[in-house]
Amino acid sequence: MSNKRVVWLSAADPPEAFPPVTAALREPDGLLAAGGDLSAERLLAAYRRGIFPWYDEGQPLLWWSPDPRCVFKKGDLHTSRRLRRELRRSTAQVRFNTAFADVMRSCAGPRRYEQGTWITEDMIAAYERLHGEGWAHSIEVWQDNTLIGGLYGLVIGRALFGESMFSERANASKIALLVLDHMLNDGSLGLIDCQVQSSHLLSMGASVIPRADFIRTLDELCDPPGPFENWPSAPIPALELMPK
Repeated sequence: MSNKRVVWLSAADPPEAFPPVTAALREPDGLLAAGGDLSAERLLAAYRRGIFPWYDEGQPLLWWSPDPRCVFKKGDLHTSRRLRRELRRSTAQVRFNTAFADVMRSCAGPRRYEQGTWITEDMIAAYERLHGEGWAHSIEVWQDNTLIGGLYGLVIGRALFGESMFSERANASKIALLVLDHMLNDGSLGLIDCQVQSSHLLSMGASVIPRADFIRTLDELCDPPGPFENWPSAPIPALELMPK
């Protein structure tokens, strides 16, 4: 029987005062700590160590580091025949960091297959602060000047920590992922962290790797641990994302 216990953090604790990820519980998988706050300093310290916040409204603030970890690496993303057909006739375009708050709130909206959301008002405020400081980013899919899909996350160095995505039209979020796949392939990004595996992510080509390997990869990609600025300077037509 495991004698591991969840560590409780105080808002007064230093931002980096997390236990080692090896102390995370096996059940529920990856639960590491509770409490603390959503300050920019604590969030950046957490992600740099392979830890992220995830909790429901009314719960204590919970911190996680599951094992294994779900990721996209260079060349992983699968593009279906249907998506290729849609790309050929699409007039959508991808923009970057022009509607971060709208993307977050769309991700927090109700979905058929979920009850409630973990993207609370406190989370939205915290990630909007990170966006203002250049750490959090949105990849947006627009059709006729209407936001139809996208995703948001943090980038430290060349590691993108994906948080959530949404689609108002079929495959819109996959178009946002295609842009990131291109950035993996050209070396702008080194890894996309998807946090927790799902059948949907695995069907698109995501893989699972041991947490220890994931942490070693972060040590490389997050050095130096600066914000990411290498976004395309102009919108990208979805048609240009067609895999070669």
